[in-house]
Amino acid sequence: MAFILLKKEILIDILVRLPAKSLVRFLCTCKSWSDFIGSQSFVSTHLHRNVTGHAHAYLLCLHHPNFECQRDDDDPYVKEELQWSLFSNETFEQCFKLNHPLENTEHYRIYGSSNGLVCISDEILNSDSPIHIWNPSISKFRTLPMSTNINLKFAYVALQFGFHPGVNDYKAVRMMRTNKDALAVEVFSPGTDSWKMIDGIPPWLKCTWKHHNGTSFNGVAYHIIEKGPIFSIMSFDSGSEEFEEFIAPDAICSPCELWIDVYNEQICLLLELYPCAEEGMDKIDLWILQEKRWKPLCPFIYPLDHYYCTIGISIDNKLLMIRKDDMKGIADLHVCDYGSKKSLKTGIKLANMKYGEIEFLFSISYVESLVLLNNC
Repeated sequence: MAFILLKKEILIDILVRLPAKSLVRFLCTCKSWSDFIGSQSFVSTHLHRNVTGHAHAYLLCLHHPNFECQRDDDDPYVKEELQWSLFSNETFEQCFKLNHPLENTEHYRIYGSSNGLVCISDEILNSDSPIHIWNPSISKFRTLPMSTNINLKFAYVALQFGFHPGVNDYKAVRMMRTNKDALAVEVFSPGTDSWKMIDGIPPWLKCTWKHHNGTSFNGVAYHIIEKGPIFSIMSFDSGSEEFEEFIAPDAICSPCELWIDVYNEQICLLLELYPCAEEGMDKIDLWILQEKRWKPLCPFIYPLDHYYCTIGISIDNKLLMIRKDDMKGIADLHVCDYGSKKSLKTGIKLANMKYGEIEFLFSISYVESLVLLNNC
């Protein structure tokens, strides 16, 4: 019996190191292997190793495939060729090309990445936009049911997706606002396979406000909102269904070049607005949310005009920064180490998507998993 247990431990130690695509092929080996690899315990073990060790980690990017694409705004018949791909988080080499799970040739937008799953929907959301939860590692996806709670047309819809460790489940959160500032919030839970409308919207949210970008961390949706002259961060815990407000630091007086993300397992604000006192240099101010208060970090200082803006933070806490070329509709992606102040040019040219005044650039961290395999 001890020998059998030892053999199983050795097998787990070998298989858990393999990429998801290899493990999917092994499902056809025999029924016992299929049952073993598809079990909830192995899926969890494989995921835990990848997340904690940043194994099989990538940058998921929307880019120009030939890297030489020219955009001609004067010719409406020229269609841009764009590609979603996974790039190595270390070498930045293109590893996998991705296609829409429904084989749709139209563009789509990512609204969250968690444990190997990505949430995708229309580029411009409305209340009846289809929402898909997709695992590109194993080519599995799930389309969420349409909500039966909505009977109004909303002028603005925000969507966040992530895993909530407190309830051990994935959550999709939609926040919708009408032109008359009526606000609705609903949450999708895979366990019930349904949307739930949230009651008890706090009074401080029942006012005229503008929404800016947001993120999700540990099942909590965070959004930067602007209420007149005040900037604050609204949070909604999809597990406890509680709202909180965190007034932004006084230095933040404009939404331009303001970003929210996760740094060292803490919510972080990044601001590029004021020039650096150091001649020939520019800076990014950073704050982390610690014990419900904003704690300033040392600014990230870099050569003036070397970069144009920050678009997020990678899984290994590197700043993702871009230099844009609006004529070509592309942006060179750089990865910058906040501690050492060193930067690397990845060679990845992101697509610069514009819809009126709205601009989209996509480069997010992605970690392989077997989640959704056999509906795990």
